[in-house]
Amino acid sequence: MRLKGKVAIITGAASGFGEGIAKLFAREGAGVVVADISDAAGQRVAGEIATAGGKAVFVHADVTRGQDWASLVGSAQSAFGRLDIVVNNAGWTHRRKPYLEVTEAEFDRVYAINVKSVYLSAIHALPALRKAGGGCFVNIASTAGLRPRPGLTVYNSSKGAVILLSKSMAAEFGPDKVRVNCVNPVFSPDTALSAEFAGGAVTEEARKAFLATIPLGRFSTALDVAQACLYLASDEAAMVSGSC
Repeated sequence: MRLKGKVAIITGAASGFGEGIAKLFAREGAGVVVADISDAAGQRVAGEIATAGGKAVFVHADVTRGQDWASLVGSAQSAFGRLDIVVNNAGWTHRRKPYLEVTEAEFDRVYAINVKSVYLSAIHALPALRKAGGGCFVNIASTAGLRPRPGLTVYNSSKGAVILLSKSMAAEFGPDKVRVNCVNPVFSPDTALSAEFAGGAVTEEARKAFLATIPLGRFSTALDVAQACLYLASDEAAMVSGSC
């Protein structure tokens, strides 16, 4: 087991990529804090992990609120005695549309969920990681942060911020033996935000248009993302920090 004895907080873990990450981490021996704003779905994921023989607790958390992050860190320590890994997976986007049609409220929400959450995770989790003797953050960014598409400009820029934030955190937290990396999924039609990225229903035409931009000719899956996160969170990546 590649994460035996480690404890991880995973945000947005009630569905999609986050659910895949939580379940793989648990199978690899980690105690998992399933964090989400969806109580029913989050409790389902934690329950399924427990039924499969893993260790998990669900904690309701809004990642844009500092007090919720304090609760997440406290829950990890009370349930499992420590904290080693934080996976910042929770994210949101405005629906695909022209830049000038994005409202101020949508802009604020994109940056609160996608960027402020990473800031808050470090504010509250870094002391716990220092106490544990080190650890890591894995931030879920996006190919949009490297290769932006029209119609998602605000979202694209927020993921670019996550990428640079991750690199800078890695440089600053390195002396604390805390590594920081990020993973950049490409579009997946199986996530809750797929219709927003597509600007409406994910039709066959929309799927083909997205596929045409992906050299490997297929979409990201939850397992793809989870396996990348697993490597970055494991001791196999002990000298990997600041990677994207």
